[in-house]
Amino acid sequence: MTGAGEESLKGRLLVATPNLTDPNFFRTVVLIIEHGDDDGALGVVLNRPSELEVARPLPAWAEVAAQPPVIFVGGPVSPGSAICLARVRVGDGDEWEPLVGSVGAVDLNVGPDEVTPQPQEVRVFAGYAGWGPRQLEDEILSGGWFVVDAEPGDALFPVPDDLWSAVLRRQPGRLAMFAHHPPDASMN
Repeated sequence: MTGAGEESLKGRLLVATPNLTDPNFFRTVVLIIEHGDDDGALGVVLNRPSELEVARPLPAWAEVAAQPPVIFVGGPVSPGSAICLARVRVGDGDEWEPLVGSVGAVDLNVGPDEVTPQPQEVRVFAGYAGWGPRQLEDEILSGGWFVVDAEPGDALFPVPDDLWSAVLRRQPGRLAMFAHHPPDASMN
C-alpha cells in the first residue's frame, strides 16, 4: 500500500531523465511491477537486450518470445533471477498477473502451454530494478525519473533502442521535447 495521498506506480513507466547518468539506468524505460510504502518498488528495464537468445536457457518459451527473441537485462538486482512479461488474450488465470492492458507477469515455472490465459508473446528479463521504501519517490523528486502512463506495446517493443524516445515523443507538452535530447548534451 502507498501512503495517504500517494498512488501506486504499479503498471506505470519510469523514463530516465537526461539528469540520470547512472550507467545502469541511463536512457532507460522501466515498467513498475510492484510498488508500496513498506516494500519499496520493483520494476524491469524494458530497453536493455542482451545477446543471449531465449532458446538457450528457456527452450520451451522460445516459440512465443517477442522480437528480438533475447533475454533482456531487467536491472542490476539479482541478475540470476528471471521475470517474464507476456501479452495474452485478456482473461483471468493463476499464472498471469495483469499490469497494463493485455500485458502482465507470467510464472516461468510452468510451460507456456500451461499458462492461463495462453501467452501470445513473452519477454524474459534477467534481474530487476529495485528500490527500498521511499527511495524511488526521492529519486523522482530529485529529477531522476519522468513518470508516465504505460501502453501495452511498451513491454514488448520490437526496437528496444528506440523505446526511450518513442515513449517521450508521445507525451503531451514540453515532456515530448526530451525525445530529441542527445545522449551527450555536450555534443549539442
